Amino acid sequence: MAWLVGAGCMAYGASVDPLKLPDTQLEPVEWADLNGWSADDHAVAFATFLASCKPFLNSGRPRDPRPIYEGLLHACRRAVAAKIVGAAEARKFFEENFRPVRIARLGKSTGLLTGYYEPIVDGSRLPNPEFHWPLYRRPRDLLVNGKKPTAVSIPNRAAVGRLNLDKQVVPYHDRLAIENGALDGQRLEICWLRDPFEAMSLEIEGSVRVRLEDGTLVRLGYDAHNGYNYTSIGRILIERNLIRRDEMSTDRIKRWMQANPDLAKEVRGTNKLLVFFRITGLNNEDEPMGAQGVRLTPGRSIAVDNRHVYGTPFFVEAELPIADSRSDARFHRLMVAQDTGSAIVGPARADIYWGAGDAAAATQAPNPP
Repeated sequence: MAWLVGAGCMAYGASVDPLKLPDTQLEPVEWADLNGWSADDHAVAFATFLASCKPFLNSGRPRDPRPIYEGLLHACRRAVAAKIVGAAEARKFFEENFRPVRIARLGKSTGLLTGYYEPIVDGSRLPNPEFHWPLYRRPRDLLVNGKKPTAVSIPNRAAVGRLNLDKQVVPYHDRLAIENGALDGQRLEICWLRDPFEAMSLEIEGSVRVRLEDGTLVRLGYDAHNGYNYTSIGRILIERNLIRRDEMSTDRIKRWMQANPDLAKEVRGTNKLLVFFRITGLNNEDEPMGAQGVRLTPGRSIAVDNRHVYGTPFFVEAELPIADSRSDARFHRLMVAQDTGSAIVGPARADIYWGAGDAAAATQAPNPP
């Protein structure tokens, strides 16, 4: 498990404190206090930040009322006008337009940093003996705050429900109910995978490319959820003494579920949260879109709690157990908030986007479901 000891960067120009967040402690620091700041590749960070500026500069989009949005808007206008060339100019831009503030939950000195990637898996358009587990699109009866949602993806902490036979809003079907057939007959299945644990793992990542029988790559992205909080089934397995803590890994969970199919269903049901997907592309090799609406940059984009404004830069100081590297590899890097997720909760909580495919899966610190 990696820890975030980062410094949030806030833009100058806001008329009130732009980082006044609940349950959050802030400590202004100097650039020299950031370990690894001078050694970072600021040019790559600037390119990532510039990508996040596009929504700010789109006059057709509604403005975020939070004060930091205005600060970021001013910084984006200067970034576009600056014509930055090279790492030295990029570093100067950040130092002149932002100031670092260490951010943590009240009473804590560190945060939590994890990683995610876009898996590439095999699947089928139709169910068969090999591919028999569905990924679902958003159900038509799903309500958000008691109303029909728009086409926009549902926020990760929205109140989700449905109407019962008495026309009363009740909680939506949980994972176990859906596994038992609550959505059958509605033609919500986008495609079919090999097993339920693979499907659950993809829900955690939030996007996937499914390689169909004819070689077509169907890209799926997060669209909605069924309204429940995320529960780690890895933690459940440890608490029930079904897998030892020192043996815990994604592969170990998968092997246990294959060996215990009946009990595995009940364990999966302890995580009531289920994610619904939408098709976002065909045979598309570009990086996926984050929740901000811009394409993610491997190793530079992070998912954050949506209390933060998308486009905010964060400098991350951490030690990561990266595969094929020495233990506790130092990670000092300027990142940009461009995504969110149902498990990303807290002021100093971040999830690094590592890229797509097996190579990205091997790079990230392991995060068992």
